[in-house]
Amino acid sequence: MIDVQNVSLTLGGRSVLRDISLTLSERRIAIVGSNGSGKSSFARLLNGLHLPTDGQVLVDGLNSRSDGRKIRQSVGFVFQNPDNQIVFPIVEEDVAYGLKNHGLSPAEREAKVQNILQRYDLIGLRHQPSHTLSGGQKQLLAISGVLVMEPRYIVFDEPTTLLDLRNKLKVQQAIASLSQTAIVVTHDLDLVSDFDRVIVFDEGRVVADDHPDTALRRYIEAMQDA
Repeated sequence: MIDVQNVSLTLGGRSVLRDISLTLSERRIAIVGSNGSGKSSFARLLNGLHLPTDGQVLVDGLNSRSDGRKIRQSVGFVFQNPDNQIVFPIVEEDVAYGLKNHGLSPAEREAKVQNILQRYDLIGLRHQPSHTLSGGQKQLLAISGVLVMEPRYIVFDEPTTLLDLRNKLKVQQAIASLSQTAIVVTHDLDLVSDFDRVIVFDEGRVVADDHPDTALRRYIEAMQDA
């Protein structure tokens, strides 16, 4: 369970989030809101990429201020642009990178890499330069690099924004198949229509928190009135 307690966040002298308290325990949670609403900044609080100015973020009882490293092992983060996440030039090297400091034998690392690449139809590309992949393949590679570490939670920041319809559907299927808790920041309302919960942000505050049909209706109505 992720517990956000009375959190406010100031970045660059600007108040980004104000007095947010949420408990995140459902399997599929969406975070939606207009540009500048604070939703992506909120997502970065969940694995310690941002630390709250006030309040605290607890992940299974671990505090992001003092237990950042452990939290990042538990909460994976998939960035909007996979080029910001892919660090090694060859596909299999990028997936294997995070496993090297986990005390695994070469055979154990190889088995994990092979399994995750097969899962996302990348096994035939394992020796290919990462920069030659399509946009959808890069996003699946970024997801693979996170999942191979077996985090308990995965945060996705706008995972389908840069993708065409075919690759968007692939990423959508990848998220749907996860056994872990997925917290997805998105403008793509179709992506989250069957989620367990949708949280709507506006001007740094939570303005709706409900089942998708109710929360998304309120969000759409607010956008139409703006």
